[in-house]
Amino acid sequence: MRNVKFAIGEHYHLFSRGDQKQTIFFDESDYVRFMFLILYFQSSLSPREHGKKISYFKKHGAFNVYKNTTKLIAEQRKINVVNFCIMPNHFHVTVEEVIDGGISKYMHRVLTSYAKYFCAKYKRTGHVFESTFKAVRVTTNTQLLHLSSYIHRNPREFKEWRGKEHAYPWSSLMDYTGENRWGDLLKKEIVSGQFDSAEGYKNFVDTSTAKKFEEILPFDHLFLDEA
Repeated sequence: MRNVKFAIGEHYHLFSRGDQKQTIFFDESDYVRFMFLILYFQSSLSPREHGKKISYFKKHGAFNVYKNTTKLIAEQRKINVVNFCIMPNHFHVTVEEVIDGGISKYMHRVLTSYAKYFCAKYKRTGHVFESTFKAVRVTTNTQLLHLSSYIHRNPREFKEWRGKEHAYPWSSLMDYTGENRWGDLLKKEIVSGQFDSAEGYKNFVDTSTAKKFEEILPFDHLFLDEA
């Protein structure tokens, strides 16, 4: 039973990982699909023919979605996505509740859609994600800022991405430090607007420390305790 009660206008750190810590994102298509889901499932609407859009993104670095559709999603969304990062066996996303029940409906839709895709592609049965998704309410601005940094530093788990997090394609950090690929579908201003420049935010992420994160949120226990 989830202890967190979602409230309109509040921000939450949402996260989950593969059942029994299994890898759930194996190749580029997996990452692209999940990124599509967390961005384009913010409302009840969604573009059709997901497979074609994933293929298009792999070739052109953008989803082939009509601007009118994207506009409708932004106008009718249930939640706001603030930042995200997708790793081989887990993901993190910060969202704001826009309407009552928005987060629960959003996460159910995203996780169910990806689980069906994953099981069909890899001929798996059973659970894809570990139990229900976890959620932590953001209670202060300081927590919000360091949570953003924590999420964007996740690729440092891999030597090849250490110091190159801003180029990691399955994270919103590149949208904070460069051009926002998603326009109004990524509501990053609540964080990025607190810095003088994109470089200022990048420096904040680069100089943050794990100890600082632990003082603000018990990150060491994120996957041990149910939210």
